[in-house]
Amino acid sequence: METSREIISFVGIGSNRESPADRCREAIRRIAEIGGVNVLRRSSLYRTEPVGFSDQEWFINAVVEIRTILPAHELLACLRHVEDDMGRLRGTKWGPRVIDLDILFYGQEVIREEDMVIPHPELHKRRFVLVPLNEIASWMIHPAFGVSVGGLMDRLEDGSTVELHTA
Repeated sequence: METSREIISFVGIGSNRESPADRCREAIRRIAEIGGVNVLRRSSLYRTEPVGFSDQEWFINAVVEIRTILPAHELLACLRHVEDDMGRLRGTKWGPRVIDLDILFYGQEVIREEDMVIPHPELHKRRFVLVPLNEIASWMIHPAFGVSVGGLMDRLEDGSTVELHTA
């Protein structure tokens, strides 16, 4: 296992079940407890319109910036463990969920494997991802596109509602 370098990564967080804002805060706490992971910054929480499957409650979404020594596959396994511990059941694509954790960026790496695609393949199309990501990392360059997160926001065609969660 390579442990000599630290990678700046961004993790998307979402929930629309069982007090979603609390679930997102809990996920951030649990991510911070993963060995080899240091949470550097977190975005605000955002109330977001469901995308893909609209007949469900609105989501709460956020993004955290982390520094990690974990290889990408190990980080993903740890995030899935957090999801499982929090009661995540994998079912309907884009359906309701207690928690959803996605690696958005892993440094400037582009990974295209059967079980892992990084950068997240939908992030540039999703307002609910780009708004919180832009809040904390507008400067981050998408390694596959060579465009900053701010630039992706400028080009975004997704018209779904994303608003600051105030509760």
